[in-house]
Amino acid sequence: MSQPPASPADVPAVVAALLASYRADSRAQHIDKRFLPSREEIIECVQILLQLFYPGYYGRQDLDGASVEYHVGVLVTTLRDKLERQIENCMCCSDESTGSRTDVPRCQRRSRELTGTFLARLPEIRRLLVLDVQAAFDGDPAAKNLDEIILAYPGLLAITVYRVAHELHGLGVPLMPRIMSEWAHAHTGADIHPGANIGESFFIDHATGVVVGETSDIGARVKLYQGVTLGAISHPRDAEGRVVRGQKRHPSVEDDVTVYANATVLGGATVLGKGSIVGGSVFVTKSVPAGNRVALEAPRLRVAHEAAPSGAAEPEF
Repeated sequence: MSQPPASPADVPAVVAALLASYRADSRAQHIDKRFLPSREEIIECVQILLQLFYPGYYGRQDLDGASVEYHVGVLVTTLRDKLERQIENCMCCSDESTGSRTDVPRCQRRSRELTGTFLARLPEIRRLLVLDVQAAFDGDPAAKNLDEIILAYPGLLAITVYRVAHELHGLGVPLMPRIMSEWAHAHTGADIHPGANIGESFFIDHATGVVVGETSDIGARVKLYQGVTLGAISHPRDAEGRVVRGQKRHPSVEDDVTVYANATVLGGATVLGKGSIVGGSVFVTKSVPAGNRVALEAPRLRVAHEAAPSGAAEPEF
């Protein structure tokens, strides 16, 4: 049977109710405010950075020795203009959201300074990323070459965006680092907070479900598999019940550590010592000494025949 037509919505009533909700609760709205960064333009900055870090793989693929200098010059100039504009918006938006007086000339001046400092760091960021690419190749026997890693591995994309966002976070740029890192999270399945400190030659195998918390400290040549969480045990609160921010909540991982799939390591005082190995699905809340291995006891398997003999009891599980 056909359904009767739905009654038309009372549009004026819906509009009035929404407006009333805006007036009643100022959260989750951006009305009567002037400044807001553009997520789209910030992601355009990420796309330009991918072209600068991995020339020939992203963007133009016909580069040669004669064209690369001009190409890079155009990209850096475009990036500078976009970053200056968006860092200014982020800084003014942050002032506006906290109720501070928005000093636009100050935001403009600081944006130019921070953009210049960030651009000067690009060669060092790329040096670290080349080591990350090599770590992925050395750590994954399924990788055929570096091309495959750069073009296809979600873990490398997550690390690339992390290293950019971490640099901006360290410079004190608000909003932009999280916009970048959450874009990478959505595209790769790996959630790396830009405040985490991660050493060189970092490799995330498979990437999906990896979580690295804000106050995590990770050394050099560390390898994480899918589903690994470096998280907090709890969130301390003050006398009024508000979350206390700025404390060390997430683990420290020293050099040459491997953490296998779906392991959970929690707590700001928890340290995985140099060269230690954490097995799959392990739940760790205490420090692991250097060179040690943590693993679950092997499960006791029972195998049943496909069919029980006539008259025999079915196997129990």
